[in-house]
Amino acid sequence: MSVYKKNEKWYYNFMIDGVRYHKAIKGCNNHKDALKAESVVKAELMRGHYEFVDNMENTILQQAVTLYLEYSKANKRSYKLDENYCKVFIEYFGKNTRLKDITPQKIEKFKIYLKPDRKNATVNRYIEALSKMFNVAISNGIFKSNPLKQIKKLKQDNYKIRFLTKDEEKALFKVLNEHEEYNYYIPIVICALQTGMRKGEIKNLKWSNIDFENRYIELLKTKSGKARKIPISDKLMAELIKLKANKISEYVFTNPITKTKYTHLQKGFTSALKKADIENFRFHDLRHTAATRMTEMGIDLAVVQEILGHCDVKTTMRYAHPVPERKLKAVEVLNNY
Repeated sequence: MSVYKKNEKWYYNFMIDGVRYHKAIKGCNNHKDALKAESVVKAELMRGHYEFVDNMENTILQQAVTLYLEYSKANKRSYKLDENYCKVFIEYFGKNTRLKDITPQKIEKFKIYLKPDRKNATVNRYIEALSKMFNVAISNGIFKSNPLKQIKKLKQDNYKIRFLTKDEEKALFKVLNEHEEYNYYIPIVICALQTGMRKGEIKNLKWSNIDFENRYIELLKTKSGKARKIPISDKLMAELIKLKANKISEYVFTNPITKTKYTHLQKGFTSALKKADIENFRFHDLRHTAATRMTEMGIDLAVVQEILGHCDVKTTMRYAHPVPERKLKAVEVLNNY
C-alpha cells in the first residue's frame, strides 16, 4: 500500500521515476485523509513544485544523518555504532556539506583517511553505514542517488582462528582462582566455553532466560535476530546454581558494585591473560574454542551451527577450524588405502 499507519502516524510511500518518496503526513487522522494527502503530494511532484524537488539539490549531510539515526534507532540493534559512524562522517565531510558534493572520489579519500587506525573490516563497516545513510535519504525523498554504488570494499584479511589449548585453559583458571580481583571471571569464562555464547549475549543474560527444569538457556535478542536455545552442561549448571543462590539483580552475571550487568569485560580479561602468559587471545576466542572443541569431538556442523546461532553453516565452518592434530589423523587414514 502507498499509505500506512505506524505508531499513531500516517505515512505515504511511493515511487516516481525511480525515486522513492516516504514521509509522515502531518495532521492526518485516518486512511481516507492519508490518501487525499498522498494525491496532493503526487500532483505537486508531477508539476515540480513540491519542496522535495526544490530542495533535493541542496540536501546537506546533517539532514541525512538525522534521518539515518532515526531509522537506526527504530530498526537496528547497532544504533550506538551508527551514532559513532555518523560522528566521523560529520567530522570528515562537514555537517553542512551537500550530499551531491560527496562524490565517489571523496569517498575513496575518506577510506584512505580511515585506514591508518582501523582494520579493513572496520573501514568496510563505515562504508556500509554511509551507503545505508544515502539509501535512507533516497527512501525519504530528500536525495536521488547513492554514490557508494561505485565504491568497492577493501579486501579483508582472514583472521587466524585462535582457540584455547587445554594447557592454556589450566593456566588461565589458575590465575582466575588465585587472584581475587579476577574471581568474578570464573563463571563467565565457564559460560563462554560451555555455550559458545557471544560476549554481549553473556553480559545481557538474565535469569528469565534460563530454564533450570529443562536445562537450557533461551536467547531472545541475538545478532541474527533469531531466538535460540542452548543446552546447559553439568559444569555450567553447577556455576549457575551457585550464582542463583546469591543473585542480586535480574542479570546472571552482576557487578557487585553497580548491582547490574557488567558493561566491560575485556580489560580485566586481558590482564588475567597476561598473568597466565597467554598471547594473541581475545574474549571472543572463547567462542572459537567452544566451536573448535565441538567439531573436534565429531559433533555435526548443523548442530554446532544451531548452538552458535549462525545463519549459514559456512560461518560455522570458518569459526570451527579443526585442530592440527585432527587434520593429521585425517590424512593418516589415507595410509590404509
